[in-house]
Amino acid sequence: MNLENLTQHVCELAIETGEYIRRERAQFNSNAVEEKSTNSLVSYVDKTAEIKIIEKLSKLLPEAGFIAEEGTNSKRGANYNWIIDPLDGTTNFIHGIPCYAVSIGLMRDHEMVSGVIYEANMKECFFAWKNGGAFLNNKAIKVSKSSLLKDSLLATGFPYYNYGKLDQYLDLFKYLLKHCRGVRRPGSAATDMAYVAAGRFDGFYEYSLQPWDVAAGIVLINEAGGKICDFKGGYNYLFGEEIITSNSIVFNEFKDLVLKYMK
Repeated sequence: MNLENLTQHVCELAIETGEYIRRERAQFNSNAVEEKSTNSLVSYVDKTAEIKIIEKLSKLLPEAGFIAEEGTNSKRGANYNWIIDPLDGTTNFIHGIPCYAVSIGLMRDHEMVSGVIYEANMKECFFAWKNGGAFLNNKAIKVSKSSLLKDSLLATGFPYYNYGKLDQYLDLFKYLLKHCRGVRRPGSAATDMAYVAAGRFDGFYEYSLQPWDVAAGIVLINEAGGKICDFKGGYNYLFGEEIITSNSIVFNEFKDLVLKYMK
């Protein structure tokens, strides 16, 4: 399989889907919003975007299955599965806040090998494939070179339904506010991870995540020279619902701090 060629096709699809989302935002009516569960929102835009993506990916790689947020296709592949978030940052989209993205990752067996994140408002396409490097709009990107946590700009996502670790999370948040350059919460985990890969954020951490939130970003960060782990310092970050990632220089300091508070 030519992963570079495949990834380029997925970039085209992600951009096309992102443009559809942008057009729908211009005429969007909040009455079209459904609540899947507490604070988990969806609209016809998410569902339609997912259907469009799956239809075209099925032609691109017929043997692959799908793990998609809106569950419009439950086919599973023996070796290949696409992991899709058609609209990461739905709450931002609904409220007209300009940070949301299309995220498409390809998993081969149990390894992520291709990832594309298209942030629709800035028209930025982040993409990577295994052993091929990471790119933003066809320009190579790398993680930052920040060497100390105190000089780092970090990103996170606030818990919105699972509050089991809220106290620990808030204690960590308070510490970071006093001991780093700042903490941002854009509202799209896929975009956060793309920004780590591009060196805009020095690190990112969050819990209560789903595989479609992080799948594409994992490839981007690995190929851009970053490091990733879960809240135990292990490798269960694709399906384990929690992630810590940063450049390789500050990683140990950042990881140890998150593990200390979030154990």
